[in-house]
Amino acid sequence: MRKPMLARRIFSRHAAAMNFGIIGSGMIARIHAQAIAAMDGGTLHSVFNHRAEGAATLAAAHGIRAFDDFAEFLADPELDIVTICTPSGAHSEPALAALAAGKHVIVEKPLEITTARIDQMIAAAATAGKSLSSVLNRRFTPAMAAFKTAAAAGRLGQLTSASCYVKWFRDQAYYDSAAWRGTWALDGGGVLMNQAIHTIDALIHLAGPVRSVQAATACLAHTGIEVEDSAVALVEFENGARGVIEGTTCAWSKTGHPARVQLAGTAGSVFLADEAFEVWDFQDEQPGDGQIRASLMKNSATGLGANDPAAIRFLQHQRNFEEIGAAIRHGRQPATSASEARKAVAVIEAIYQSARDGGKVAVPR
Repeated sequence: MRKPMLARRIFSRHAAAMNFGIIGSGMIARIHAQAIAAMDGGTLHSVFNHRAEGAATLAAAHGIRAFDDFAEFLADPELDIVTICTPSGAHSEPALAALAAGKHVIVEKPLEITTARIDQMIAAAATAGKSLSSVLNRRFTPAMAAFKTAAAAGRLGQLTSASCYVKWFRDQAYYDSAAWRGTWALDGGGVLMNQAIHTIDALIHLAGPVRSVQAATACLAHTGIEVEDSAVALVEFENGARGVIEGTTCAWSKTGHPARVQLAGTAGSVFLADEAFEVWDFQDEQPGDGQIRASLMKNSATGLGANDPAAIRFLQHQRNFEEIGAAIRHGRQPATSASEARKAVAVIEAIYQSARDGGKVAVPR
């Protein structure tokens, strides 16, 4: 196969840009490609797909190398970082191979569909001395940064309530579009593992570790799938707060509902809807609160990716990749390290266990 000329970019901090290679060529791979092409400190270098035409199409769009031989792709000495965009239950095999080949690895959410596989990947990264991280792109918004700063500073007082809600819509055609969708083996679950995982990650990121869950799940509005399209869990946090995790892909709306994270305590309440606040309210005001209300309050009911996964923007992926690149260059753990990405999967595993056990209390591993 004739390989196109390599794309070259100059790193703005005058350090050598790391070369990124993508595994996959679907919608998420295209988002990764856009984000890497726009980022500082990284060059979009190559793409691998078992289907030669899929790799060639993405490569042609960005002027990069295309591979349909996995061993050849990993053997490229110019390749520094691999991003994995395969179906969720097929993340560990390419990740382990890339780590063994001496590459840093970034995995699209979820890192894997079980904590057992994630632990195997973490051990492999430690053995290889390479970075293993995930895409947790909803952490990289100005609103999330402000929310995390306020929560970490104790501005909410004693945290008493912490919940998240993802009420999105996926039609039957979405699940019918690929044989792996809606399967335990490759999707790893339904609305929780696929659509709601970023919001669950945000909840844990802001409210702290989960002690236990009690849950019920169901498939209410779709056919031919093995997994849930609706789920509700009662959550108890290590700090004593209580809350709810709710997810569905059955909530039709003209514009789509935003994903929400809501925290409240004895000294304040903050409700986040996608990338802006619905509530920013504290007993003790600080000088920056007015600016946050002026610039980060929600003025639209449209949900990002709520009705159409293709509507997802690449900017937060770009920021995520830039954070990982900076962490690698400075020899530290990325903010979206494998251990961070593991937390949401552990909670989702516990929810599924509780649902299978008729709502009995389950504890995340």
